[in-house]
Amino acid sequence: MNLAQLHYTSAPPGPDGSGFRFTAVSPGVPAALLREAEQLIGYEPPRDAPPRPGPHELADFPQALSLNVLADGSRLLARSVYTGADYSGRWGNFHAHAVHLPQPAGSGPAVGELPITAWGSPQWAAATPPGGVPALPAVPAPGRLDRAALAAFVAGRAPWLAAFFADVRRLGEDPDAPQIVLVEADSEAVARWIMLACSVLPHQRGQWLTFTTYTRRPQLARQQIIGVMPEDGLGLAGQEHRYRVYDASRSAAPAAGAPDVWADTAARIWQGQRQDLVAEVRRLAAGPYDAGPLAALALAAGIALPSPGRTAAADWAAGHRDALDHVRLHALALALGGPAGDREPAEVEAAGHLLAALDGWAPPAVCEPLVALTLTEAVRTGAPPAALPTAGALGAAVRSRLAAELEPGLRAALSGPAAEPEHCAGLLRVASVLGVDVSDLLPAVARQLALALLADPERAYGAGVRAALAELPGLRALVLDRLDSLAAGDPAAARRLFAGTALRLTAADARPHLRMCAESAAVAAAAGRDRVGALNALLAHSGVSLYAEPLVLRTAMRLVWDGEPPGADDAGLVLMATGAQVHREAGTWELLVRAAVRAPAGDDGALELAPELLGQFQEEIPARLRPSLLLLELARNLRTGAAGGGWVRQALDLRSLDPEPGPRETAYAVLCARLLASDRPDSELRALIESNDAELLAAYRLAARKPVVHDRLRLDPGYAADCFTVWSSQPQAGPLWQEARTDLLDGVLRPAVRGLSPAELAEVEQALARLGGRWADEFRGWQRPGAFGRLRERWGGRRSGDGQGSGGQGPGGKGAGGHGG
Repeated sequence: MNLAQLHYTSAPPGPDGSGFRFTAVSPGVPAALLREAEQLIGYEPPRDAPPRPGPHELADFPQALSLNVLADGSRLLARSVYTGADYSGRWGNFHAHAVHLPQPAGSGPAVGELPITAWGSPQWAAATPPGGVPALPAVPAPGRLDRAALAAFVAGRAPWLAAFFADVRRLGEDPDAPQIVLVEADSEAVARWIMLACSVLPHQRGQWLTFTTYTRRPQLARQQIIGVMPEDGLGLAGQEHRYRVYDASRSAAPAAGAPDVWADTAARIWQGQRQDLVAEVRRLAAGPYDAGPLAALALAAGIALPSPGRTAAADWAAGHRDALDHVRLHALALALGGPAGDREPAEVEAAGHLLAALDGWAPPAVCEPLVALTLTEAVRTGAPPAALPTAGALGAAVRSRLAAELEPGLRAALSGPAAEPEHCAGLLRVASVLGVDVSDLLPAVARQLALALLADPERAYGAGVRAALAELPGLRALVLDRLDSLAAGDPAAARRLFAGTALRLTAADARPHLRMCAESAAVAAAAGRDRVGALNALLAHSGVSLYAEPLVLRTAMRLVWDGEPPGADDAGLVLMATGAQVHREAGTWELLVRAAVRAPAGDDGALELAPELLGQFQEEIPARLRPSLLLLELARNLRTGAAGGGWVRQALDLRSLDPEPGPRETAYAVLCARLLASDRPDSELRALIESNDAELLAAYRLAARKPVVHDRLRLDPGYAADCFTVWSSQPQAGPLWQEARTDLLDGVLRPAVRGLSPAELAEVEQALARLGGRWADEFRGWQRPGAFGRLRERWGGRRSGDGQGSGGQGPGGKGAGGHGG
């Protein structure tokens, strides 16, 4: 199929008129296409063109080679040149020769030569062919390619190439990308720019890249790439949203855009005159602008790239190791491992990924440059990657050389100030790969790792530490030893280590404290609320006898009770099961003592535990805790009847030594319950009344309000009579007792008496009569409304301590304390 052609120029009058018109058109070209083409193929000579140029000057006029997409999606490739005088001898004539490329956009891949290759083609006509339009089956044949001139052009435009390729890429990706304006004094230079643009684009996109190598009116041009003379490019710069201006005549570079590794690599490939790599990369790249494969081919070809390009090459090659043969892989590895002053951390990481992909797959000679780079950078930065090469990736000679070079740095890094756990672990692995002996430094490094693991397990137990502990048995043993020692002092931290990381112990790891910490969560879940059972299970998991290693008891108790004392009942069971000597050696006796003294009021377990502690840890118990234990012992003795005499005074004396609240309240409660019993010693009751101790009297009042006392007051007439005599006595004892007995008579006894029947009241009066004195009469008077107020006034008017009253006997008629009546 032949392509339709158009010729347009100023011609003498003919059937189609005179002046500028189409002078030759292939048959079948529609009029609408002619009208659209006429707007695209015009030509204006340069501003400073000579008015009457001669033949040699005409050859210097710019040529306008353009490609436009028409309204129907087809393309029009045209060349317009200035021809000087027209048929009438007037200057200002031009000739346009256009070729219609009918394939519409989107109908399939465009094939054949790229339109820009038609620059300099001998098939372009500068005048209307006399014999009609000759046949043209394809885009005009390319002109002569001057490789030396192209290389010189590229070298001269080197500062702009990377930015230019980045802008060309934007043209292919974004329909709204700014137009590229090329300011050159020679339209052939513009054509070379466009050739470079098409060379890096996929062939399909290069077919549809619109351009013109020359125009006088760039603001009206709609092509993606526009060539202008220097005088026509003024005023376009600074409109970055519309134009990207490259003005080689003024050394004006456009404003820098976002970094583009692909564009920079393509520019360096052209500068290295290896543009064949741009074509070759098409078989490797997944996308048209993938920097990785292009950079890998460039480095393998000896073209130097900055760190981002090397990073892209290594990253891509790590995932496509089969795409390059061993020769190119070796060359790539040499390029990556060579000296570089701009190497970034990302490049070192990418090189490590490539080495991991090649290690064990490619020959050692291919891997050795990457191994040298990875290990050298690891020592230099102190931050080895998680994936290190195996020793088999190095030949003996290279390994020996690297070991000699890196040993000083390794030792300095490992023995210097505390480094990150990952770094320490990685450096030890580097030493292992190189065969460098750093065993003398292992204990200190192990201590640092152990401390870091306990302080922040999730952060410290990274991939590098995991790998080091797995690969280096000596390090693992030392770290576990240190962790075991630290776990004895802080078992909660060791428990968090096992809960928050995947670190696990093997059957051979005989570290008793650490084993208990590792099992504590599972044991606690299985034991539920049985804390003593959990303690026994942990001790069994330790693998040692607590009598041979008493400190395991301390660790186990801290794990079970989280460092707090156990309950008094549990503490008693633990003491009974283990004996005092183990607690003495383990230092856990203090937990048992605290279990007793911090027990809440009324804890019977504390009453039983306190005497045991006082008997078995006499020398260890500090003075500040002894009063609390003695109060608990007193309370126990009061309950069992072994207290002897003077226990109110004993309780008050111990109270003055500032015991813990629980034991004090427990002892007071038991003591007051004993004082409310029928068989209490009157001397102890007198000590209570005369103590003037607000807290003890408050405890007595509280004990009197217990349901058991209320029930006995209603059911036992003798007990009610006894309480009346006690609570009506001793008006001279002091205001605190006055307040207490008033409260007891009004708030405790009166509500109980009101519920008695007449017969029951009579029994109370009979009991009072048996006590002697006038107690029965005063009881009857006390029952009348307001009677007790009068009695209080009468009692209050007595001289303090006269010892005489309506009843000269104390409670129960035994003369306790000279009660007044």
